[in-house]
Amino acid sequence: MKHVLFVTYYFPPSGGPGVQRSLKFVKYLPDFGWQPHVLTVDPDDAAFPDVDPQLEAEVAPTLHVERTAAWDPYALYARMLGSKKEDVVSVGFLGEAEMNRRQRIARWVRGNVFLPDARVGWVPYAIRRGKQMMRGQAFDAIVTTGPPHSAHLVGRRLSSQAGTPWVVDFRDPWTGIDYASDLPMSAPAKRMDAWLEGRVLRQADACAVVSTSMARTLRSRYSLPVEVIENGFDPADFRGDVSPASDKFVIAHVGNLNAARNPIALWDALRNTLKDAPQNGSQSASGSGGLNGLSIQLTGNVEPAVLATARDRGLESVIEVLPYVPHEQAVERMRRANMLLLCINNVEGAEGIVTGKLYEYLASGRPVLGIGPPNGDAAQIIEGAGAGAMYDFNDAAGVANFVADAFAKWKSGLMPAGATPGDAARYSRRELTGRLASLLDSLVNTADAPGREGVQP
Repeated sequence: MKHVLFVTYYFPPSGGPGVQRSLKFVKYLPDFGWQPHVLTVDPDDAAFPDVDPQLEAEVAPTLHVERTAAWDPYALYARMLGSKKEDVVSVGFLGEAEMNRRQRIARWVRGNVFLPDARVGWVPYAIRRGKQMMRGQAFDAIVTTGPPHSAHLVGRRLSSQAGTPWVVDFRDPWTGIDYASDLPMSAPAKRMDAWLEGRVLRQADACAVVSTSMARTLRSRYSLPVEVIENGFDPADFRGDVSPASDKFVIAHVGNLNAARNPIALWDALRNTLKDAPQNGSQSASGSGGLNGLSIQLTGNVEPAVLATARDRGLESVIEVLPYVPHEQAVERMRRANMLLLCINNVEGAEGIVTGKLYEYLASGRPVLGIGPPNGDAAQIIEGAGAGAMYDFNDAAGVANFVADAFAKWKSGLMPAGATPGDAARYSRRELTGRLASLLDSLVNTADAPGREGVQP
């Protein structure tokens, strides 16, 4: 059995989509001859947007997990705002659309002082503990996963000193991440951030990313191998039969919904088209009766601006907002829906954005309504799996037709279908972990003899 040091900031009890990739990688790596050892942050010192203690049950008792202290810039950020730390830790500035002067100053500090991200205070603690781990165990490889991309600074230092082959894993871009436009970064800060990215990727032995567009960008920018290893779903999370709702037609979105993901095309479709569709009852089309039987269920953190847009279109009566739930319940929400809503961030580079929940959407077997670039990576995955369709950010007519067709089938007693189990199977977490193991094997097999020369920090 070969040994890999797996460096990740997000690990149970951290919740949210970011933790799933690391959790499933370390779950299945032993099946392919790799024993992982996890280096992560102590929950008491962490800045987790969400927590999900139930995920700890998925961590094997035999897994070696080292948790370190961290200096948390979010605590300073909270003091600047006069808030509690837990009230300012968010994903992509969710809930920070309108800012006063103090908030603008605080965000400037985040964008220009804490580079590459606000978890950089973990780096020195993780390096120190990683060195200790490497003195007690010979590692054949190192894997670091981000965001937060500050985790890669840990891998860079450990790899350079020990000469250990190192894989950098990008779940999201580093420079050019979807909320980059929300950060008031100065020109020097942008140059420093790009320099850090380049320093990491030029030293890495290989890079894994979640989408073909991201791979294409990094291959053109740096001379290093880039392997596409998509996010996926764990079949163990989808055991048993779960029937969708029968008393109402539920369109569900599961996960954070910020202003960049506002599904305006859906809100316009419901206002302009579905309110005039034939329904049971005789209420006027301008009232909620025109949407009788339809429910929009939003589970997770929802930007107030998103709800305001829907409310302006008279849709508040059909929208139900539910708080963040543990992963197990989130999957059940997907499976009980009649249709699943996927919103791609309406930002530069949207073609390359593939959210982690998409693969669990596929596994649910429910039709997927995507709103984003029709020529993007997510659209190709949806259409390739026969799961649904992607409509442009402003294509209300296309969205209306898609929803109306599925709604009519439901009214007639039919269940609109999404991806088949066979179509979704290629995105099994176990199969995807096998590809990571193959990448690690290739690095170990082609590495120089002991004494491989590291790059000095």
